[in-house]
Amino acid sequence: MHRGLTILTHQILRNPNIIPTKSTLFNSQFNPFTRRANGFALFSLFSFTPVHRRVPDPDDPVNLMKEDGISVCSQMWIENFREPDRILTNLTSYLRRFELWALAYQKVCADEIVLYVPRSSITRSAMEDLLALRNGVLDNRFKWGARLEFFIKSPKDKTDYESLSKRKIKAVLTTTQPAPFQDKLVQEVLFMILEPIYEARISQKSFAFRPGRNAHTVLRVIRRSFAGYLWYIKGDLSAILDGLKVGLVISALMRDVRDKKVIDLIKLALVTPVITSPVDGEEKKKKKKRKYQKKKVLAEDEPKPDPYWLESFFGFAPEEAEKLPSWGHCGILSPLLANICLDELDRWMEGKIKEFYHPSKSDVIWNSPEGEAEQGNTSWPEFVPTSGPDKTRKMDYVRYGGHILIGIRGPRADAATLRKQLIEFCDQKYTIKLDNESLPIEHITKGIMFLDHVLCRRVVYPTLRYTATGGKIISEKGVGTLLSVTASLKQCIKQFRKLNFLKGDREPDPQPCFRMFHATQAHTNAQMNKFLSTMVEWYRYADNRKKVVNFCSYIIRGSLAKLYAAKYKLRSRAKVYKIGARNLSRPLKERKGQSPEYQNLLRMGLVESIDGLQYTKMSLIPETDYTPFPSNWRPDHEKALVEYIRLDDPKTLEEQRSCIGERGLVSPQDYISMLVWNYKRNAIVIDQLSLVKSASSNTEGDHQLLLSSNHENYDPKSKEDEEAEEGLHASQIRIFNSMASSAGSFGKLSQKMKFEFSTLLHFVRFQYPFSQSEGKYLALGRFRRFSYNIGQGE
Repeated sequence: MHRGLTILTHQILRNPNIIPTKSTLFNSQFNPFTRRANGFALFSLFSFTPVHRRVPDPDDPVNLMKEDGISVCSQMWIENFREPDRILTNLTSYLRRFELWALAYQKVCADEIVLYVPRSSITRSAMEDLLALRNGVLDNRFKWGARLEFFIKSPKDKTDYESLSKRKIKAVLTTTQPAPFQDKLVQEVLFMILEPIYEARISQKSFAFRPGRNAHTVLRVIRRSFAGYLWYIKGDLSAILDGLKVGLVISALMRDVRDKKVIDLIKLALVTPVITSPVDGEEKKKKKKRKYQKKKVLAEDEPKPDPYWLESFFGFAPEEAEKLPSWGHCGILSPLLANICLDELDRWMEGKIKEFYHPSKSDVIWNSPEGEAEQGNTSWPEFVPTSGPDKTRKMDYVRYGGHILIGIRGPRADAATLRKQLIEFCDQKYTIKLDNESLPIEHITKGIMFLDHVLCRRVVYPTLRYTATGGKIISEKGVGTLLSVTASLKQCIKQFRKLNFLKGDREPDPQPCFRMFHATQAHTNAQMNKFLSTMVEWYRYADNRKKVVNFCSYIIRGSLAKLYAAKYKLRSRAKVYKIGARNLSRPLKERKGQSPEYQNLLRMGLVESIDGLQYTKMSLIPETDYTPFPSNWRPDHEKALVEYIRLDDPKTLEEQRSCIGERGLVSPQDYISMLVWNYKRNAIVIDQLSLVKSASSNTEGDHQLLLSSNHENYDPKSKEDEEAEEGLHASQIRIFNSMASSAGSFGKLSQKMKFEFSTLLHFVRFQYPFSQSEGKYLALGRFRRFSYNIGQGE
């Protein structure tokens, strides 16, 4: 009755018209308060009427955020690595996922305004504009390269395009403009969809524009796999990075992706012309006198320019890494599309590697039938001649962007044949005309330049010791080769000259870096220390790492000394080193570094400390990194994906269960099921003390099943007792299985029982022995990777 009155009050508050008035109360024949009225009408008034909630708006951006964007991307990576050969026909469903669009907005905003925007901080208007952009892409209303009409604008773009004058509109439509913000969003969404698809399919011989791979990976692969090769083919296919025919790119995409919406979007991005400013070569700008420029003050949302050390290091980029593909309006999709197109070349070369391989029994290293699985560490010297018709013929290949490197062990005629076939393949597949000059064949003795490192051969004469028949140890002098990967000092001088750090070739003379003239000594030293640190890391795998880094330190230190000599009017570098010390850590302003009180003031913290230049001595430079590189190397994120997929497979769990059973062990789930059975049967938490005090003969076997003495309190037993205990253990395993099947999973228990049962976990982890006779103890952590989450069930 009270519930009916409460509901009636709620209905009256929501709808006041439900209260009967005088006219309706006495004049209506259906009035429930009249004596003649039907009793069912009065009952229906006081009956419960469910409150209808407001139906969520399907077009509301907040309602579309059903899941986190990171989890959606993770699921795409897992699905594609689980089935890498699957042809995808429905990618439009991912284009509809608003979570991906919100994640793309966060990433592009981080690049635009150099500030991470959490999803909760995205404004309502930005979410609505983002939803309009998504709908425009799905409805084919989106156009690449728009200049005046946008679905969404950048947060830092405050321009009112509707109020622009005709002159400004003409300038916007006819001159080069940065890529629109909405184009970057669409590119980012397409990249998040396509990258996991093709990362699971692209060849392992490709190392550029891919996550987890870089130039250091190529150098380590060369050191690992290219030892013993005599002939090298170095090819420059960077013309492909300048652009391919649209039909070739689309055909390469459609090998694995058959979604019309995605293919049409990429095709439009390639076909739509990019408007650039006309370049008039005849006009020459008049040289104006350089006037004094005030210090530029950046706006609040304006990103800071690259620091001097980073800009200088970018100038050291090798030739193979300088060119970045940019195709039409594809933006960040261009490197991925280039790898997709060049993947056909990688697959073709992998087939040629298998065809070319001919093992020989006389070789010590390359004598496995596969040529890859058991070839050992090829960085170790070969103790066999490197020529002759009866020796192993082998070939390897790597590609970094548009540059390829092929190593061949065999006669030069084989290298010439392969080069001819490669020229024909590129002509047919990519319509690129190559010649012998673009694919030179070089011998290892001349040195092969790749990624500013020189590949050369070192001949070694080690002593071979082996045991002959009869146990006699024989020592012989052997001959072998080692592959040396050294940094090119000539190329390093060339890069420094390009950055105006030095002049001259034979005797390089450092030049002052006047760009840091107005900076303080502490700031300048800090910038150059960062530059030196990046140089040390860049030459990490070079055999002459110490030598080349010491040269870089000499050039930079001399450049700074000349700068400080001109800035503080000290006339010479020797005077600078005398005041500022060898590493330029003492202040040069007003010659404070010469004062005897400087060290005392520095010790008391009354003057600013200046960090000296690093690596001013050869002993301070780290050694070359010779960490072994596995033959089947994969990046860490791919290893994690493969391991997750393997553990998620039910077959893996069955294999681990069978392995545990074969070794006579018991899985944690069986122990927990047994403990749950005893908990449900006895309705109390069984601990060690209660079992020891219990004297019931009926439960004695269960006591021994649940508890055994700790390892610390272990008393030696007789042989008969151990045999009886082993027999009891065999019966225990059978009891465990029956208990586990009848008790069920721990995940099916109530929350209260889970909470109470958690007190037993410490006892199971550390105090429950498996078998005292064998001296083995069970730890749940040992089987953690083989079992499911206990809270989710077995």
